Amino acid sequence: MSTVIELNHVKKSFKNRIAVNDVSFQIESGSVTAILGPNGAGKTTTLSMMLGLLEPNQGSVKLFGRSPKERYVRERIGVMLQHVSIMDRLKVKEILELTRNYYPHPMDMEFLIYLTGLTPKDLNRYTEKLSGGQKRSLGFAMALAGDPDVLFFDEPTVGLDTMARRRFWETVHKLASQGKTILFTTHYLQEADDIADRIILFNQGSIVADGTPADIKSRILHSSLSFLSDQDGPELRRKLASLSPITNCYDKDGRIYVATDDTDLALAAIFGAGLPVHDIRIHSGSLDEVFEQLTINQEEIAQ
Repeated sequence: MSTVIELNHVKKSFKNRIAVNDVSFQIESGSVTAILGPNGAGKTTTLSMMLGLLEPNQGSVKLFGRSPKERYVRERIGVMLQHVSIMDRLKVKEILELTRNYYPHPMDMEFLIYLTGLTPKDLNRYTEKLSGGQKRSLGFAMALAGDPDVLFFDEPTVGLDTMARRRFWETVHKLASQGKTILFTTHYLQEADDIADRIILFNQGSIVADGTPADIKSRILHSSLSFLSDQDGPELRRKLASLSPITNCYDKDGRIYVATDDTDLALAAIFGAGLPVHDIRIHSGSLDEVFEQLTINQEEIAQ
């Protein structure tokens, strides 16, 4: 596969705040990549630089080996931003025809309608009469109108119901199978886990994890134990942290969690140390736990 997006040592700051700090990565053609991170992590700023909407203070951003601002690049990408702005007093079909005419080789109208699930009734609606979900569907169709090689989706399923969300991701799978490159941000971690070939996790302007969902989960958190204790406190936490099978200790939903590579060894060590724990549960690693360990808990440590 060839490289279609390349960031090299990119930095971006606003006044005294560093939004993106020395970020480098490559995106290969035909891949589906999710960019995750808490609010303020730098993912939207990074996306804006890839789209040529912002200039990095340092480093370089290239799409197809060129500047994102070049017409050659813009004619080969499609974008669906979180907030879709659409002209009033035009029908949906008129907006789509107008958008298609901006591109040298637009997607066939019938195929575009098929992919996005727009109905004849939808096509004849005026844009100002659309619901939030219908505007998202139109925004999706506008992103596909130019038959782009690379697609950027920023929180694409916000406001969609369950059926529309499922249809969206089914369409994304079809587009990826055609060799199109997909890059998306989302706050729905399960979507990233289910859909993405690769996850790039941002925190405080830097990349803290990069790999397949399975690789990240297995590398960061094989499994975990959770339990309650009537004697929870600094002394218990110190003893838990000193046990060699335990790699991390944190709180979630009112329970004490410990990360470990081997739950059997961790349980044996806890019981061997005579620690007062009960209501023990074993959990397989999840992307939610990885997200918490690499973002939320790191921020607590930094404070």
